[in-house]
Amino acid sequence: MGKIVPFRKPSLKEKAKAHTLCKNGFHKWKMVTKQPFDVKQGRLVTLFRCTRCGKEKNKAI
Repeated sequence: MGKIVPFRKPSLKEKAKAHTLCKNGFHKWKMVTKQPFDVKQGRLVTLFRCTRCGKEKNKAI
């Protein structure tokens, strides 16, 4: 017979944390490494993606 593994159900606070933060503008930006930079109109442009919701933004350096 196998072991019984206790299953902990995530609280509503934990479930809504990421959604609420991004909804209020507090994204967790991370630079996309597949495409390190792009040249656009003579400037370097870096692509950032939010790790929680997947939204993307460009930043000209």
